[in-house]
Amino acid sequence: METSSVLTRGAARQRSPAAPEKQARDQTERRPGRRRQGRRINEDQEEEAVFREVVSFTPDPLPARYYDKDTTRPISFYLSTLEELLAWTPLMEDGFNVALEPLVCRQPPLSSPRPRTLLCHDMMGGYLEDRFIQGSEVQNPYSFYHWQYIDIFVYFSHHTVTIPPVCWTNAAHRHGVCVLGTFITEWQEGGRLCEAFLAGDEPSFQAVADRLVQIAQFFRFDGWLINIENSLTPAAVRNTPLFLQYLTAQLHQQVPGGLVLWYDSVVQSGQLKWQDELNDQNRVFFDSCDGFFTNYNWREDHLQRMVAQAGERLADVYVGVDVFARSNVVGGRFDTDKSLELIRKHGYSAALFAPGWVYECLEKSDFFQNQDKFWSLLEHFLPTHSICSLPFVTSFCLGLGTRRVCYGKEQAVGPWYHPSAQETQPLFGEHKLAGDSRGWVKTHCCLTDAWHGGSSLLLRGLIPPEVDSVAVRLFSLHIPVPPKVFLSMVYKFEGSTDVQVALELTTGDASSCHVGGMLVLNETGSRHSPRPLRVPPTRLARWASSCGQQLSGGWIQRCYEVNLRGCLLQDLLVSFSRPPGSREEESFICRLGEIQVVDASSLLAPLPRVQNVTISQIRWLPLITGSEGLPTRLLLSCTLHWSYLLLRARCFRIHCWKRTGSSSSVAESPETEKPMFLGLAFANQYRVVDLAVEAAGFGQDGRVEFLVEPVPREGFLVPQAEWGKAVLLFSVPQ
Repeated sequence: METSSVLTRGAARQRSPAAPEKQARDQTERRPGRRRQGRRINEDQEEEAVFREVVSFTPDPLPARYYDKDTTRPISFYLSTLEELLAWTPLMEDGFNVALEPLVCRQPPLSSPRPRTLLCHDMMGGYLEDRFIQGSEVQNPYSFYHWQYIDIFVYFSHHTVTIPPVCWTNAAHRHGVCVLGTFITEWQEGGRLCEAFLAGDEPSFQAVADRLVQIAQFFRFDGWLINIENSLTPAAVRNTPLFLQYLTAQLHQQVPGGLVLWYDSVVQSGQLKWQDELNDQNRVFFDSCDGFFTNYNWREDHLQRMVAQAGERLADVYVGVDVFARSNVVGGRFDTDKSLELIRKHGYSAALFAPGWVYECLEKSDFFQNQDKFWSLLEHFLPTHSICSLPFVTSFCLGLGTRRVCYGKEQAVGPWYHPSAQETQPLFGEHKLAGDSRGWVKTHCCLTDAWHGGSSLLLRGLIPPEVDSVAVRLFSLHIPVPPKVFLSMVYKFEGSTDVQVALELTTGDASSCHVGGMLVLNETGSRHSPRPLRVPPTRLARWASSCGQQLSGGWIQRCYEVNLRGCLLQDLLVSFSRPPGSREEESFICRLGEIQVVDASSLLAPLPRVQNVTISQIRWLPLITGSEGLPTRLLLSCTLHWSYLLLRARCFRIHCWKRTGSSSSVAESPETEKPMFLGLAFANQYRVVDLAVEAAGFGQDGRVEFLVEPVPREGFLVPQAEWGKAVLLFSVPQ
């Protein structure tokens, strides 16, 4: 018989996983404690846990490293000392900072010999609003969304061990971009730290390397930039190549595709002496790891000299470009293309340091225009990479907005910032028709309207009289076509227009498109306009129940079916065509709210259920006090945990119902009642912060029911009956 479970607060304590590889196994153990028989619920549902709490205003303290001290919101963190690094072991709280998104497949792979582009994100000391794992309410935050142009993202700060905030890892991995943290030592204190672990015996530096590997593996980022900016003693510098070799070997073993890069600072004598190039004085460090990040004050003669030093590893030399243009540098700011032109001329990779200059130094109100301008100037020197796995689903959300929308319906009003919620971004810019035609299409971010999330993609264009249509490539793909693929597009035009919009694909023969690890758009590649799917098959109704229909907010959904064999999907385009019989010049403004490309067979696979939802780490605060001095409203904070196969989830939406009553029995909430949306989770845990609830009277129980809605990677809605849930019953002290 399926039963409810009633747990006291003490019985709901969580235990931390013993090791990263045990996380999945431990999911089923996350609700230990006493069980009491409760009323029976529907047998086709999972067990519903009920937790009983007597309100107290003296909560157990939370570990300070993991939570904001004022609000108890989970935060990303860094380590400041060698002692902190060596003492680190994973706790339950570390789970908030573990990336949900694996590094998705991409072409060409990072290991290919073509020059790469590294972005080193250094902004005002780091750990700003991006440290809030579950998002924040900041206005006009920084956002990066030109992911298709970069290969490596480094999160930089001046803390000794800079662990990338999980929001950046989730966003980067979703785009096939690997993420590195930073291990940095500086000044006299840095020299003492290096002496402590590098000047001794082999176990000393191996212990540091082992811990750095464990941190990258546990939090699911991809490696480290090593930045030693202090002089080293002879003993310490002698061991530094051995440290790099050991760190690199261990990282490759534990983190597939992992990278260790060395920054041009110390030379083999131990002096702190930036070289602005790879040469005989620092070559030993390059030979000991995956790549070399040069200092910024180079000239073209430096680049010419390095060719012989790098040999076949030209792409492993990342020539540094300070976008702030400090000191004596080539290019920078809106002249960064001058730097890139020289770097690519000689076949090197590029390391763009602090491209957030467009945010820090220019008008915040013009940020998006300036960001687009900066990257458009570099576009010619930045080869893109292709998405090569399904399902491919995006609402074009930037992970921020002035309101939050859920499938066309407004969910909340007010600014929000949650970079983990950023979805796959397209190729931005202006696309003109070849030849003398005046046709064009421009793509922009659009925060004024959204289908799902906080933004959509705005496409403005012109169809001149001499052509029937214009098209814009949004995504580069490298996907072997399964037997049947379904596509969906949600869009709406601004104003009245007879222009028609459709999805298009280009394909190539799978046997001839991949040459030596490089994607070649061959001459036989063909462009297809998929057949519209007026009514989806009944078995696919949960994915595309509104094909061809007008949706909330004036949006329209179009669905398509593709049957191809032995082909690669190579490009995803959106085309705009003039109405039949018209030869007038046609301009248009269209918003795209969502695009989905899904293997039909994946839509038929059963979904796992959210299980074992628990409530712990409860904190109460009085909000409003009544005439008798007792609080009439309370603020509730607590942590939810649950079990779910994370590889099947895009994220989780967290909701609640609140009520007070005279009975502690578990009652089903009315089907007509809409639960309150609390936030998004990109892990199997979520911190509820300062939820306002009515205080329970004497002899009564307050009741809050928490609901965990899984969002599948295929992008369809899961019925509420299949969500996970747990109930908190609370009462005042007797």
